[in-house]
Amino acid sequence: MDIAALSMALSQMNVRTEANVSIMKKTIDQAETNGRDVVKMLEQSVQPHIGSSLDIKI
Repeated sequence: MDIAALSMALSQMNVRTEANVSIMKKTIDQAETNGRDVVKMLEQSVQPHIGSSLDIKI
């Protein structure tokens, strides 16, 4: 294999690696955002007065 072909192959591999890392960073950021959103929803859903009594009609 000549040096030019080797250089091109390594360059393409570097580009693929950088693209994969970039996509992974975005995925991690999105997962963190989703996690924060879930925590916010859980915090807002806490209502201690709901479910403390039960009305039954017969």
